[in-house]
Amino acid sequence: MSKNEKYQENNEEITDNIQNTPQEESVNNENIVGEEALDEKSELQLKLAEAAEKIATLEDKYLRQAAEFDNYRKRTMKEKAELIKNGGERAIESILPVLDDFERAIATMEKSENATELRTGVELIYNKFVSILKQNGLQKIETEGKDFDTDFHEAIAMVPTPDESLKGKVLDCIQTGYILNDKVIRHAKVAVGE
Repeated sequence: MSKNEKYQENNEEITDNIQNTPQEESVNNENIVGEEALDEKSELQLKLAEAAEKIATLEDKYLRQAAEFDNYRKRTMKEKAELIKNGGERAIESILPVLDDFERAIATMEKSENATELRTGVELIYNKFVSILKQNGLQKIETEGKDFDTDFHEAIAMVPTPDESLKGKVLDCIQTGYILNDKVIRHAKVAVGE
């Protein structure tokens, strides 16, 4: 082989190497890019699967909580209806002995002629009745000598008074007012000095 032929053969080899090298690198780069794309794709699919699983878990949790709340709402409505229906049961049960005493007093009135004994018996029943009402949270609104207060009193009459110290004060109570468990259930009807 001549020198020229060797030189040309070397050139062809170098050219082949140069031409093949970028192709091999590009093939290698394509493989790397392809592998990265596959990794990204599988990673995204994994994240998607995790998100779908999380959504399913949260949806299940939401449905369970919604059902639990609905059951709670129904249960409280039923309990509230039961309380309304039977709320006065305890108060009525505590008043029944007073009713029994009134029946006995009426039976005694038919037989007895002594008004003083009857009055004493009725006063005892009245005091027992007031005591039971107090135990159930009922309080009488005090009016005598108190300043007029629209939260507790209802003025039905204005009475002129010669004494300046009585102006704006309750002079007389026409109808007693009551408070049940810190709530006014009936305002006291009063006459107020002016």
